[in-house]
Amino acid sequence: MLAYRLLTEDDTSEFCHKVTDALAKGWTLYGDPQYAFDAVSGRMRCAQAVTKRSDRPYSPDVKLGEL
Repeated sequence: MLAYRLLTEDDTSEFCHKVTDALAKGWTLYGDPQYAFDAVSGRMRCAQAVTKRSDRPYSPDVKLGEL
């Protein structure tokens, strides 16, 4: 299975730590990071897609962060 996650967070160092943690756990960057203004919170938001190959079969119950 090729697992896919979209990591999101406010534009803070926490976002960078979230992406770095995923990379350290074997996830691979997929595409470019994205930024958008969240008018409700008044903050910039970041997003980065990541993928990871796994021998586990896909199921909606799979907790992707635990792969």
